[in-house]
Amino acid sequence: MKQPIPAILLLFMVMSDGFCSGQERIFVSNDRLILGTETNRSASVRNADVDGDGDVDLIVANGRHWPQQNFVFINQGRSRFNVMRPLGDDRSTSYACEPADFDGDGDVDIAVGSDNAPCMIMLNDGNGVFTAGSEFGSPSSVRSLAVADIDGDGDIDILVTCRGRPNRIHLNDGSANFPVAFEFGSSNDSTIDVAVADVNEDGRLDLLLANRDGQPNTILIADGSGGFRKPKPFGPQDLSSRAIATADFNADGHIDWVVGNVDAANSVFFGDGNGGVLTQTSIGRDDGKTYCVAVADFNNDGLPDIVVGNVGQPHAVYFNANSGTTFTETRFGTADTATYGLCTGDFDGDGFADVAVANSDGLNRVFLNQMKKNR
Repeated sequence: MKQPIPAILLLFMVMSDGFCSGQERIFVSNDRLILGTETNRSASVRNADVDGDGDVDLIVANGRHWPQQNFVFINQGRSRFNVMRPLGDDRSTSYACEPADFDGDGDVDIAVGSDNAPCMIMLNDGNGVFTAGSEFGSPSSVRSLAVADIDGDGDIDILVTCRGRPNRIHLNDGSANFPVAFEFGSSNDSTIDVAVADVNEDGRLDLLLANRDGQPNTILIADGSGGFRKPKPFGPQDLSSRAIATADFNADGHIDWVVGNVDAANSVFFGDGNGGVLTQTSIGRDDGKTYCVAVADFNNDGLPDIVVGNVGQPHAVYFNANSGTTFTETRFGTADTATYGLCTGDFDGDGFADVAVANSDGLNRVFLNQMKKNR
């Protein structure tokens, strides 16, 4: 029989199928674990220690197609995000905010990607206060950003996905300027997300594209000359995919990846180490509406688990059991949110990865990873 929920504690419903590594983990939130009191059209949330104090802060991109203010939330310890700072002066149609040290000065800067508006680098003064730096690229239908050292020169480059337009890679000159750019994928791809990993184990970074609008998801193998080979489709050819993340789920030493789908189950692909797929499995509901996905070891058993953020459905963590042969589902949150982005991090400092979600037209919040207590 369910126990009543105290009014002062907004404990979100959790449904679990089983136990993980001898203990069951649940994900809870309350009215002190919201990120501000504004309900923006949030599209992305990312974590980084922006003020250098040793705990994990959060960055939220707002707007999507409508100009809104982006924010940085400073963690005061134990997941208390009691300081909220605007990220820049302008309001923009932002879809993504990706943290990285773009200028090589040792602190965390932020790349902001916006829909048909300028994409900007926000430079950190070392204390979590940001000023506008350079723009990168011309305005386009930006849907996500990814950061990696694509050209192997020691600084961080930016990958930009664009729906229905060419995707781009912007190369860093080492000082947070991006004078050189080139395209990846096809010119009419509806790419929503990209993951960067060496899937064929040749020492070069390859790309995995999640595409929507019935376009196939693809692998782009680096050609060794700064470009990529012809796109290689993987999985069903008519899915609408929104998100992708990589990990070695079956502990065989090869890169695997998970794809979040809309109106279909999500898919886990096990890589063969040569740039192809050895096998695949489905997780979640057949009518799932996953808009974002991330990977973390939520139960500290040494195996990567999967968390997905959904629209109109509860979210879910899929605990990795038996080296990828089984994924056990634990749901959290409610079905009345539209979650476009999420990230994982140890926000309360207890040694377990938590989850932060970015909701469109709803409050953004943190879910803490806790051990379920037997009653």
